[in-house]
Amino acid sequence: MAASASVAESASAAAAASSASKKKESSPAPTRAGSSNLDASVLLPMKELRDMKIREDEKPDHSSSSDYDNNKESEAIVMDENSTEPGHIITTTIGGHNGEPKQTISYAAERVVGTGSFGVVFQAKCIETGETMAIKKVLQDKRYKNRELQIMRLLDHPNIVQLKHCFFSTTDKDELYLNLVLEYIAETVHRIAKHYNRMNQRMPMVYVKLYTYQICRALAYIHGDSIGVCHRDIKPQNLLVNPHTHQIKLCDFGSAKVLVKGEPNISYICSRYYRAPELIFGATEYTTAIDIWSMGCVMAELLLGQPLFPGESGVDQLVEIIKVLGTPTREEIKCMNPNYTEFKFPQIKSHPWQKVFHKRMPPEAVDLVSQLLQYSPNLRCTALEACIHPFFDELRDPNCHLPNGRPLPPLFNFKPQELNGATPELIQRLIPDHARKQAPNFLL
Repeated sequence: MAASASVAESASAAAAASSASKKKESSPAPTRAGSSNLDASVLLPMKELRDMKIREDEKPDHSSSSDYDNNKESEAIVMDENSTEPGHIITTTIGGHNGEPKQTISYAAERVVGTGSFGVVFQAKCIETGETMAIKKVLQDKRYKNRELQIMRLLDHPNIVQLKHCFFSTTDKDELYLNLVLEYIAETVHRIAKHYNRMNQRMPMVYVKLYTYQICRALAYIHGDSIGVCHRDIKPQNLLVNPHTHQIKLCDFGSAKVLVKGEPNISYICSRYYRAPELIFGATEYTTAIDIWSMGCVMAELLLGQPLFPGESGVDQLVEIIKVLGTPTREEIKCMNPNYTEFKFPQIKSHPWQKVFHKRMPPEAVDLVSQLLQYSPNLRCTALEACIHPFFDELRDPNCHLPNGRPLPPLFNFKPQELNGATPELIQRLIPDHARKQAPNFLL
């Protein structure tokens, strides 16, 4: 793979130019805990490597019938381009399946809460019930199924945003849009972390534990055999937080996919700071372990107060990873991408995790991060294994509460499909005695 070869060539080319190139930047990169101890020779420039581009395409779902065909009972409504502006009324029908009566529902658009290449997300209020919703509006090709919709219909979990229903809309330009109506949750982990940064404070450790644990639960559910989905874009912006209960909801399944062994996938996926190294090495037959890496990056960011691997470009991400984990061994590179054949990397020693974090960091936190952020995907612990890590023992204490004295959100209301394949020993460690009394019979 030519693109992969350039990674090794540029890595072996360079050591000293990094500090010079850093000086040319308009604003300095933030200093991370422990980074001041890094030797200057570790700051690899990888000038050619930064120019590397990986371009691959995943095939859309060419199923015999599209989502639009399957939803013909609710004809596409006409919405003009200003439909997301405050006060605009959107009226559609739901129901009509299996003898159910059709029901008319109207939404009043309130404000745009997110935009991107996918389309737009806007906040709207259901006129009939007064309930606030989030509506994700994406351009839809009539020929294909929408993968996000297909996946969202499979999901039912307390730590995953709920799909209420969907409808199609068209514009006067005959463009077809899919509108996903989702539960609205006001905050994100990203905004909460920024709040603590502005206050020059560390996020309370109980919140770090609470948020990370719930991410683990969501991933254990979607990665399980009954669902088999890889999210492929785990990041703080995609983690919704109820500001009162601190329940986490994983959202934005626009990049998610059911990974099938032997079928290739694009490697240029996942937001940069949270991108697993096998993706940077151009792997196309990766596993759900890429989500585990991303989760480890999120956890480390909450502990540090800033991103652990703030790469300036897609490929510069590898520079940041090597500065902490050291140069991957030949065996580790083969584990990440068996088709990668160039190994001309400068030998950089790993930076001790204890020095990456401040001295008062709980050793259990450092240990869990080290288990999540491993080069070899098969050595990273699974999401369910992470849930039983000692770092989360405080959450299993019946006397544990939120800092304001309120109870924790539900953490042990596991469904049978969440625990498929789990050993009795794992289940025993996963669910504390006080929660076991309230558990369904299959957990007793």
